[in-house]
Amino acid sequence: MHVVVVGCGRVGSGLARILEDGGHTVAVIDKQAKAFRRLPEGFSGRTIQGVGFDRDHLRAAGIEDAGALAAVTSGDNSNIMVARTAREVFGLERVIARIYDPRRAAIYEKLGIPTIATVQWTTDRVLRRILPDAPATEWTDPSASVVLVERPVAPSWAGRRLSDLDLPGLARVAALSRLGVGQVPAADLVTQEGDVVYMTVSAGQIADLDAHLAGGTTGGRS
Repeated sequence: MHVVVVGCGRVGSGLARILEDGGHTVAVIDKQAKAFRRLPEGFSGRTIQGVGFDRDHLRAAGIEDAGALAAVTSGDNSNIMVARTAREVFGLERVIARIYDPRRAAIYEKLGIPTIATVQWTTDRVLRRILPDAPATEWTDPSASVVLVERPVAPSWAGRRLSDLDLPGLARVAALSRLGVGQVPAADLVTQEGDVVYMTVSAGQIADLDAHLAGGTTGGRS
């Protein structure tokens, strides 16, 4: 696959290296010619100096034949402009933008532009390390209606069917980790103490799910 990377900082140059090592072709766009020094020795892809949302620069980078584009400059506005140009002008479906302001990220996700909110991503991971018992959200859909959460199985649930953890219409087990090994569980799987489940849940029902998993009642369900 051919990939266009806009921004040749540490993220962009690292991404270009990984993609090329994986057998993909890569073109990198950056405003600063000196930024290309970050590319690994022997990099065989194209380098284009200029702004990433310029259509001529994108064409020079091969966007018309590209399978994906990553906008990873240091500016939110630039990344969104690049992503929107790739999506709306060139019809490229696989586009992602790096965003520093998580409030903007939520807005653009709702517009259908996938984003990586660097600050929020880093904050979440730091909190996961220093507060391992804090509730974790692994993924949120672009409309912010459904989330994926990770939860340990309480001892009181051990020996019961995994499907008993579900809340019909509100939450469902998507995957399970047992002894550090992930699996897509069978319908009749019985839980064990120490299991960790990954559950999809309506965004507004996380507290209800946590009460249910702790053994409380939720809207008449237990």
